[in-house]
Amino acid sequence: MHPDNSSIPAVHFASVSRHFGEVRAVDNLTLDIHDGEFFSMLGPSGSGKTTCLRLIAGFELPTQGDIYLYGNEVTDLPPYERDVNTVFQDYALFPHMTVGENIAYGLMIKKAPKPERQKRVEEMLELVRLPGYASRKPSQLSGGQRQRVALARALINHPRVLLLDEPLGALDLKLRQQMQIELKAIQQQVGITFVFVTHDQEEALTMSDRLAVFNHGRIEQIGTPADVYERPATAFVAGFVGVSNIIEGEIAKTITGSPEKFSVRPEKIFIREVGAPVSPDDYAVEGRIRDVVYLGVNTRYLVEVNDTLDLTVVKQNLRATSMSALAQRGQPVLLVWERNHNRPLVGN
Repeated sequence: MHPDNSSIPAVHFASVSRHFGEVRAVDNLTLDIHDGEFFSMLGPSGSGKTTCLRLIAGFELPTQGDIYLYGNEVTDLPPYERDVNTVFQDYALFPHMTVGENIAYGLMIKKAPKPERQKRVEEMLELVRLPGYASRKPSQLSGGQRQRVALARALINHPRVLLLDEPLGALDLKLRQQMQIELKAIQQQVGITFVFVTHDQEEALTMSDRLAVFNHGRIEQIGTPADVYERPATAFVAGFVGVSNIIEGEIAKTITGSPEKFSVRPEKIFIREVGAPVSPDDYAVEGRIRDVVYLGVNTRYLVEVNDTLDLTVVKQNLRATSMSALAQRGQPVLLVWERNHNRPLVGN
């Protein structure tokens, strides 16, 4: 890790905006990303996360505001004068070059001696668990292997900040999950700041030290994965990060005594028989199981509370089979959860 004073952020946005005509892709954003952390920018398409990454890289210039890397203003600097590198979703490997040549490309541009290039390439191949692959061509590699090569090429110059733009998006689910673990392990080993853009909530929750949830060019919430998941600050965050039941108005008043909007996660709710005793520490509401979706590891229940509200409940299949779960469709039930699992919400 770099010896900088830890109080100086790796990346600092000071009231940064980026407008494309009438579209405010990034809207008056102030943000600090700490040195050495794995920071994710999470949000749907068009939320501003990729534009933020491009602003850090220097591929876009802000309409207003300033950008700093380790305390140095870089707002108007071109990409090659910023100590950052980017890994893209499509890998952007040179097909006519070998793996070793691809990885060494940045050092070749810097005119590093050939023995040094070869030594560093071998180190990078060890880091990304591809020893012995230097002489292969990208076309001979799997998607996951090409992603590792792109990562090695980006890391060989020891950038202070590595930017990753949906780098796992082209991989299948199983390989993507494997690469999430590997990418986090590599980040911890090299100790540099990773800024990761994704629309995949599982990726962000799995890898991040902290994450920012983007919506319409603004950040709705920043925090650790546990903070954002367990304590969503807004209705948007509650709905985008995982699945949440959002309750307000008359139904909320019936349950809690107040019409104020709140959320409760599906896995926090227990299904009981109607008439079962309810602790003073719990909330409860009656409903009818309208639909059952058997998912192997768990079952998802859709419980109709009234004409306008269904609550989602997720129950792990410790004993249930698909037949026993599906047989519960249509049954009246009591839904019970601990009061401290309610999360007050703001926004729509």
